[in-house]
Amino acid sequence: MSETIDLLDWKRKVFALYAEVRAAEPERGWEHWRDVRGTLFREHPQSPRPGFEDLRYFPYDPSLRVLAEVVPAPHEQRQIGSSGETPVTFTRFASARFDGGELELYWLDAYGGGLFLPFRDATAGTETYGAGRYLLDTVKGADLGTVDGRLVLDFNFAYNPSCAYDPKWACPLAPPPNRLTAPIRAGELGPRG
Repeated sequence: MSETIDLLDWKRKVFALYAEVRAAEPERGWEHWRDVRGTLFREHPQSPRPGFEDLRYFPYDPSLRVLAEVVPAPHEQRQIGSSGETPVTFTRFASARFDGGELELYWLDAYGGGLFLPFRDATAGTETYGAGRYLLDTVKGADLGTVDGRLVLDFNFAYNPSCAYDPKWACPLAPPPNRLTAPIRAGELGPRG
């Protein structure tokens, strides 16, 4: 029971963190996000790596905060591969188009749903986690909101899935349509040790 309550507490803290980030100036919000994530990783019982002191990030780059037009697409159910034994079912419902690229947007088909945006770029496996990173995962509160009807995609907030730190976590991975050929040197670097 305690583990379930701890997970609920983790989710509450992450939801609160993203609300604070949305209310802040982008770079200050990013600094706060990094600080709180560092504390959660070190101290929270639901940390994917308790006591971990080495979350590393690229320097903040304001040019990698973009506003994306959400372009509807025919709904298509997808089985997205995961680090676990079974894929995770999502529905592709739209694309996020921005200067420099386009990424598919997915809706989690499980109870309650949620917007999910994983991606992989040319830094994967060298500078960043090889299976990709997440930009949005509203089931866990990772959401930077919208501006003038466009989705905020700030690659400075890209983060590693929990399975990057501990294989006990099963995480959906970046599917082929969300694999960018260019390097995105923003957000969380790959874990060491």
